[in-house]
Amino acid sequence: MKSGYYWKWFFVIFVVAWAIWEISPPQSRNLVDFFDQNANRGDPVKTASINSILAKARELEAQNPGRSYANLLDAVGTNNLAPLFPNIKIPESETLGQTNRAVLNQLQKNAAGQVRLGLDLQGGISFLVAMKTDKLREDQEKTAVLTQSIEVLRSRVDKFGVAEPSLQAVGEDQILIQLPGLSEVDYERARTTLTKAAFLEFRLVHEQSAQLLAEGALVPGYEVFHAKNPGPREPNRYLVKKSPEQGLTGAHLERAGVHFDDFGKPVINFRMTSEGADIFADVTTKSVGRQLAIILDGELESAPNIVQPIVTGNGEISGDYDYQEAIALSHVLENPLETPVEIVEEQTVEPTLGRDSVRSGVRASLVGLFLVAVFMAGYYLWTGLIANFALLLNLGILLGVLCSIEAALTLPGIAGVVLTIGMAVDANVLILERIREELRAGKSTRGAIDAGYGKAFGTIFDANVTTLIASVILIYMGKGPVKGFGVTLTIGIVASMFTSLVVTRLVIQGLLAAGWLKSVSMFQLGFLHNCRFDFMRLWKRWFLISWALIFLGFGVGLYRVHQGGSLLGVDFAGGVSLVFRFEQKAEVKELRQAMAEQGVADARISYQRDMGSGAETLKIASKVGDSQEIAAFERKIAGLLEEKFPEANFEPVTTSKIGGSVGKEIQKSALQALLIALLGILLYVALRYEFSFAIGAVLAVVHDILMTLGWFFLTGRELNAPIVAAILTVIGFSINDTIVIFDRIREDLKLGTRGTFREIMNAAINKCLGRTIITSGTTFLAAASLYIFGGSVINDFSFTFLIGIITGTYSSIYIASSIVLWRTKGEKPDLSEPAPDTVLESSHPLSSPR
Repeated sequence: MKSGYYWKWFFVIFVVAWAIWEISPPQSRNLVDFFDQNANRGDPVKTASINSILAKARELEAQNPGRSYANLLDAVGTNNLAPLFPNIKIPESETLGQTNRAVLNQLQKNAAGQVRLGLDLQGGISFLVAMKTDKLREDQEKTAVLTQSIEVLRSRVDKFGVAEPSLQAVGEDQILIQLPGLSEVDYERARTTLTKAAFLEFRLVHEQSAQLLAEGALVPGYEVFHAKNPGPREPNRYLVKKSPEQGLTGAHLERAGVHFDDFGKPVINFRMTSEGADIFADVTTKSVGRQLAIILDGELESAPNIVQPIVTGNGEISGDYDYQEAIALSHVLENPLETPVEIVEEQTVEPTLGRDSVRSGVRASLVGLFLVAVFMAGYYLWTGLIANFALLLNLGILLGVLCSIEAALTLPGIAGVVLTIGMAVDANVLILERIREELRAGKSTRGAIDAGYGKAFGTIFDANVTTLIASVILIYMGKGPVKGFGVTLTIGIVASMFTSLVVTRLVIQGLLAAGWLKSVSMFQLGFLHNCRFDFMRLWKRWFLISWALIFLGFGVGLYRVHQGGSLLGVDFAGGVSLVFRFEQKAEVKELRQAMAEQGVADARISYQRDMGSGAETLKIASKVGDSQEIAAFERKIAGLLEEKFPEANFEPVTTSKIGGSVGKEIQKSALQALLIALLGILLYVALRYEFSFAIGAVLAVVHDILMTLGWFFLTGRELNAPIVAAILTVIGFSINDTIVIFDRIREDLKLGTRGTFREIMNAAINKCLGRTIITSGTTFLAAASLYIFGGSVINDFSFTFLIGIITGTYSSIYIASSIVLWRTKGEKPDLSEPAPDTVLESSHPLSSPR
């Protein structure tokens, strides 16, 4: 056994054990049941108290389901929970109400499942916030301020750690913010974070503040501020200027973060912009010895003395903060609102995809995974089972890392998982097909395995790194679903390389050493491994046909726009939101089917519950244009509900015009990230291969994006949020497939294979054809199961992915390779190396001829 074998196994076991620990328990447990299981029934008094609380809580659960935390809190009443849960440490200074909340907060945290789901899959909490328009300045436009508020709040929520929130304008002065299911602690922090204006001002304190206040004197241009948290030797009132010094406000703040002072208390350190630093330096230089009051949202946070000029633009805000409060304050300071907002409505919401669609999607994903596993085991036999084992480990490690970083799994995230499965299968297929070639060349089992892994490594490395370049850029530059996709894909790529290159090899080495694997047998289809197709003979014709189809698709799309239609769905274009009260709940699946029959196929249907009253309502959102269309749509839906569901007695409550949930900032960041990712791929492929290969790879990706969108428009579909993830998945699949073929062409060139460049390219494509068909076929199986069994809501997503798989496979040959052939004018690129006999001869320049 080779050196390090057992250490590698130890590392693999450690990683798998860590992933299982991070995932456990995957699903959240019922809070009331968890309370029951963990309470300390040490004596009859405690037992009676616990039983009383549980009886009341379960009674409230029956009346108000979905409010377990609030129901338990109400049921506890005046009981003290601390003695019932002695393992939960509570400071003695806490009041009874604070103690009970602290115990329930910890129980809720312990009961939470580790696999977090996003808003589209799990549902969550909805805040309707309204701008305080009476605070608008005369020079401010309401529309511009609303747009600024949406982006500021999105930045705050992203930093809060909630994955992929949904924010959209409602009417002219309201914003609907939907966050994935939160714990009570997170919920309270979210409320504070969303509504804090964070209007920061720096004002000078009067030199004789204490004396003038003691005398009761009024000074023009100054006003009295009460210190928010005065120290033991600090005054509780200050005479402060009415305006910020030289206009110095939070608008000049560039970055804020939390640190600890000499006493271990959290403080907020901040850095000014270059303009702010200049003003700050001038103010502190002229005011040495005076106090500078830091005013946040109209309250005096602190008034430090200016000991010396501060020319670096750095400062500090101190106060009586705990760590979480300091973190929240630093986040909102970096994203100040121009206009204050207030929460006017809070509700729990069901999954935006609908519970029926989520169940269908899960079933379809499992079917797809099962089909892939069956094929791998049937075609590659024992080595296929090993590949399936690696695939399961890959998914486990991916979920473990997602749980570790507390990332939520959403539909875009699932798209990343699907692509990860495809790349993991591809890596194993590449290795196994290479082993097959070495066996056919007459090598021993052990020699073929070593050579197969060795030759496949470079291909797998390049294919994964090019995709990794794109995924990392999506993380750092993307927002919302784009960033979520990048996170999942990045983790999946690393896990895929680990399981395919390390784990499978360890398993095979162990089986060989134990004598359980004496030979490698695989099912063989001759037409996949003995092909002699002249792919490059018709490259010009197929190239032109391909681009003609793209122009046709976009032409149809433009015609639809010209005829008054639209290519954008409700997630991009916005529309109308209708809210209905009801007496009897109707199934979302039946509602969606009834609306589809009436031509409303794009409706977003979900139930929501008011967090105060517990009243439940039905929300229907769809893309509708002007006010006349909105009124007609409202009448149409109300009539439909009355006709199809008379027993529910639906009654309209509100009708609101809503903006798109995929805002302009998300669209802009996605486009920028895509362009930079393509540039990164171009540079990497140019360095690893040659510039003509880089041009071919990038143009093939562009072709695949345009072709996929063209077919999307041809079939009369509209772009919505899930399609963003589907397009990104197509990009990952396309570049992976192209790099595999390019790597084989490069290998043959380096080996000095005889023939013209066109013949070498044809031979390389034929050698890769079996792998290409198998990889594309297995990924197609996964996507097809989503398309067939996934339901109407994710139909557009799965359709886009299916078209992308076909296009990505085809473009690797007839777009990427064709462009390389055209760019080089049929001449071999300078990638070849000296023939082996020349190398041997030149390695002994001093040897005499015999």
